[in-house]
Amino acid sequence: MERFKKIYKQGVLEVVEIWVDTETGVNYIFHRYGDAAGFTPLLDKDGKPIVTPQ
Repeated sequence: MERFKKIYKQGVLEVVEIWVDTETGVNYIFHRYGDAAGFTPLLDKDGKPIVTPQ
């Protein structure tokens, strides 16, 4: 089983994706624009990681 699973994708040139860690349930956001990209935990309004129940 793969560690990360992509659950959402938007865009072509400017890409936004949401990935879930299948072991912890933590959601991550990936953003790519041109040659730059970033991958970071997706946080709720209180600054806590969003967790998808496994």
